[in-house]
Amino acid sequence: MSKVVGSIREAIIASGLKDGMTVSFHHHLRSGDYVLNMVMEEIAKLGIKDLTVNASSVHDGHTPLIEHMKNGVVTGLETDYIGPAVGKAISEGVLKNPVIFRSHGGRPSALETGKSKIDVAFIAAPTSDTMGNCTGKIGKSACGSLGYAFVDAECAKKTVVITDNLVPYPLTDYSIDEINVDYVVEVDAIGDPKGIVSGTTRMPKDPVALKIADLAAKAIDASGLLKDGISFQTGAGGASLATADFLKNIMIKKNIKGSFALGGITGYIVDMLEAGLFQAIQDVQCFDLKAVESLRTNPKHQEITASHYASPTAKSTAAGSLDVVVLGATQIDLDFNVNVHTDSKGYIIGGSGGHTDVAECAKLTLIVAPLSRARMPIVVDKVLTVSTPGSSIDLLVTQYGIAVNPARPELKEQLIKAKLPVKDIQELKTIADQINGTPGTVEIKKERVVAKVLNRDDSLLDVIYQVS
Repeated sequence: MSKVVGSIREAIIASGLKDGMTVSFHHHLRSGDYVLNMVMEEIAKLGIKDLTVNASSVHDGHTPLIEHMKNGVVTGLETDYIGPAVGKAISEGVLKNPVIFRSHGGRPSALETGKSKIDVAFIAAPTSDTMGNCTGKIGKSACGSLGYAFVDAECAKKTVVITDNLVPYPLTDYSIDEINVDYVVEVDAIGDPKGIVSGTTRMPKDPVALKIADLAAKAIDASGLLKDGISFQTGAGGASLATADFLKNIMIKKNIKGSFALGGITGYIVDMLEAGLFQAIQDVQCFDLKAVESLRTNPKHQEITASHYASPTAKSTAAGSLDVVVLGATQIDLDFNVNVHTDSKGYIIGGSGGHTDVAECAKLTLIVAPLSRARMPIVVDKVLTVSTPGSSIDLLVTQYGIAVNPARPELKEQLIKAKLPVKDIQELKTIADQINGTPGTVEIKKERVVAKVLNRDDSLLDVIYQVS
């Protein structure tokens, strides 16, 4: 027996896809992904219309989606992140229905509880056998963890695995198993390896980023959480990577052994595991080749599902055991609300990803960011879009000092005692305005909603309006 069909077109027809249904994709191939575009092209050729795309993220390599939105093939989008290229078109009104933005934890929760539904899931798999057992650990398009795709395979009415490395049954070291797979398609390439993972994720040389990272690491140390058993997550941005490096040095100096590192994993986190600074890595997404190799070879490096990562309706999650998380921001306001969805003009340029999830769950949440970017201040009176509520944010760390959420007076005292440069967030805003000038008011006509930002529990957090 084999589930292999001859083409993507055959799989679509066999799945029973019809007008008005929902198709899903995952984003572990990121900007190197070919699968979403290949599938949507075949769907358009078949004349199927009025579809909702549910994708864990949409990247700039997915710009063909814009034409499908214009032509009515795609009329709805549910996702956790949208890159600037597709985001600009949506901000200008190309999509018929408002985007539904969730978080990386909120998405699997919505699917598992039936708040969101998938008719046909398309899984980009770097290696699969003929029955659909598949993995991202090996193959010419290896991306590492397939953590975000598990829920698609489990919850969709039909699941299609698309691979460029078809192997004989059985593939023993699989991630997603055959019991949830209906069809398998072999293609020449599922993605461009250069866009899937980078050879290295580079440490910044910018002195501003390094100063911010140094302050962030010292703040974590002063918080009292930097001790044996600490659990930690950081992003792949420059200041976040540098924070991990500064933290590594403090842990080595103090002989501190952590429990686990979490999230999207880089080679720097792998280095910390291999140095014995953490006992395990829980990995929902690999960001570079070193992380992929580690997941493939090191039993202490564990692939986890998006539900295991941060679903608010799971019985427990890795995020629920987090001590410290280091995150970024496009804007942060005087109430510590954070915007990672839109730029200073209101255009969609991103999304929460796991930001909202881990910020709420961790014992200590730091935002690391320069006080201004491109002469636009990070600290504003009110963010254009609330991505993560201020109640989940503890510290803002900039090159000019550290602002502590007033809800954490004991933390402020700890940082002052450690002689760190603690400042009121209003003071940081004043400094930013003195450097850059007071920014003009952004005029957005609140006539048409182009996106709804949902909190982890699927309640409405904010809306994004059409820009022009």
